[in-house]
Amino acid sequence: MQTRSLPRTTKAAILTELRTPLVVESIWLPEELDVGQVLVQVHFSGICGSQLGEINGAKGTDPYLPHLLGHEGSATVLRVGPGVSHLAPGDRVVLHWRKGKGIESRTPTYGWNGREINAGWVTTFNEYAVVSENRCTPIPQDLDLEVAALFGCAVTTGFGVVENNAEVRAGESVVVYGSGGVGLNVVQAAALHSAHPIIGVDLHRNRLDLAVRMGATHVINGGSGDVEGQISEIVGSVGVDVFIDNTGVAAVVELGYRITKPKGRVVLVGVPDHGQEVSIPSLPLHFGKTLTGSHGGESSPDRDIPRILGLYGADKIRLSDLVTETVSLDGINEAIDGIRSGAISGRCMVFLSEAQ
Repeated sequence: MQTRSLPRTTKAAILTELRTPLVVESIWLPEELDVGQVLVQVHFSGICGSQLGEINGAKGTDPYLPHLLGHEGSATVLRVGPGVSHLAPGDRVVLHWRKGKGIESRTPTYGWNGREINAGWVTTFNEYAVVSENRCTPIPQDLDLEVAALFGCAVTTGFGVVENNAEVRAGESVVVYGSGGVGLNVVQAAALHSAHPIIGVDLHRNRLDLAVRMGATHVINGGSGDVEGQISEIVGSVGVDVFIDNTGVAAVVELGYRITKPKGRVVLVGVPDHGQEVSIPSLPLHFGKTLTGSHGGESSPDRDIPRILGLYGADKIRLSDLVTETVSLDGINEAIDGIRSGAISGRCMVFLSEAQ
């Protein structure tokens, strides 16, 4: 495969301006691979809430426009650059945004209509991609590639939040606010660790139904009014042990801080929009309450992907149920609209290419 004719162009979804639909067109691949770079053929890509935030300008102005997107996928290695030591052509890999084993290369630059297109160390909204070695983790050749893509973010982040950030223990009460791709895996991981009760909160009934399938013992519609009162009815006046927010909404963060126990843990997965502020009384922090932000669950892909794959192989976790929609690259803007509206309940996958 190292000597086969390699592609010079790739179809890709490009973010050209904030708060506008992605432009799907053919772009030029870099001519050479630099130290630590890997050329891959992408098979499936998940659409994560992080990409919606990038499109919406959640962090403010974007100095890298135009650029490529996507940080969760499955792929086949076509060619490796100088210095790459743990990957070879023909390997099946998970593409992930957290750093794993290997070199962190420089980021690639693509070409489009005489312009440069920026990209990070990994992008997955493109049929072929130049990615950094440390954003690729090898997987078994026979693993379902649509399921494999989930390990790029949704699964490893969800499990990392429960195990590394919240350190959930058996019998502890957990509220998971926001039941999208990551939130559903938080629910699943909390159930695997025997948390009880596990309360899923979301604005959309279809996502709450899926949360129950993943292990939620109770669900609450976030738009039904008095969410705080409904949670208190379930856990009692003592409060919640762990509150995990996937929304990034300031009022939700304040709610979680308010209803957790004096030594409860609040973990923020969602990132508030630029300029949005959270107001909390700081005194409880001096007596054992914690408020922490999660960075991908502090997961380590080369350690955690094989470990959680073992659980999947032993039928301890459910992954196929998480994928509720699959679209082509040409349908990516409609899929993004469906995620925003709540019409798509679980993880939406973009199909990019068949594996050879």
